[in-house]
Amino acid sequence: MFEYSKMMQTNYLLEKALDVESLRRKIIANNIANVDVPHFKRSEVNFESELKRAIAHNMDPMKKVAALKTDPRHYDFFEPKDITSVQPRVNLDYTTTYRNDGNNVDVEKEMVDAAKNQMRYNAYVTSLNENYKMLKMVMRTV
Repeated sequence: MFEYSKMMQTNYLLEKALDVESLRRKIIANNIANVDVPHFKRSEVNFESELKRAIAHNMDPMKKVAALKTDPRHYDFFEPKDITSVQPRVNLDYTTTYRNDGNNVDVEKEMVDAAKNQMRYNAYVTSLNENYKMLKMVMRTV
């Protein structure tokens, strides 16, 4: 019962966000390390938009329209997506080029992204610690 509570769902999302930020940090470090490699294309992590889509589908009951499937090969209009099934995706950016050698890594942008990443990671750790403090406090009173 308690495992499916909103508090545990929040803890799960915070833990997942920490994992995503760690992956994002590795991707940013890889981009920076390959700044001088010709034809290298930068990567980025996409997680927040997928999570937002999963939360929106679970919140809005009007989007759950049943489809009449006359053939087993037909797709449903709505596939419920559990928040725990959302995974980060690493996307390559093939659309831009900053230099003549085909490399599209902008070191300044990567450094700004690294700073943002560190701030988000610290915020998630702080929030997770606060949730665990509340959980300890509740367990002491019970």
